[in-house]
Amino acid sequence: MALTSSSSFLMKRLLLSLLLLAPLPGQAALECGYASHYGVGDGYHGERTASGSPFNAYAMVAAHPWLPFGTRLRVKNRNNGRSVVVTVNDRGPYYGGRILDLSYGSFARIASPSQGEASICISRL
Repeated sequence: MALTSSSSFLMKRLLLSLLLLAPLPGQAALECGYASHYGVGDGYHGERTASGSPFNAYAMVAAHPWLPFGTRLRVKNRNNGRSVVVTVNDRGPYYGGRILDLSYGSFARIASPSQGEASICISRL
């Protein structure tokens, strides 16, 4: 069976995604960038997440654009060294070029929520 250009493109994209998800020896971080928080005062607490589970703003959960639901991540604040382990259960963020949306509770473990965003690196566990 011959591959069409669109199926070839999809195959290359799938292989690239798998390579990005596979940790390499000595690889410290999967991705670095900025994270924000959500769930308190914005109406999301108690609503359904993209994974179908109810959102708990105080749980150790996060929204990521493409990692599979259930993926556990270590999120480390690049400015103060504090870290938290979260589980991806939602999609996002959709604003400002951020790489992760943390629940209010998980964000509060690594930074003051009044900051609004924090410089972070994530690694897959």
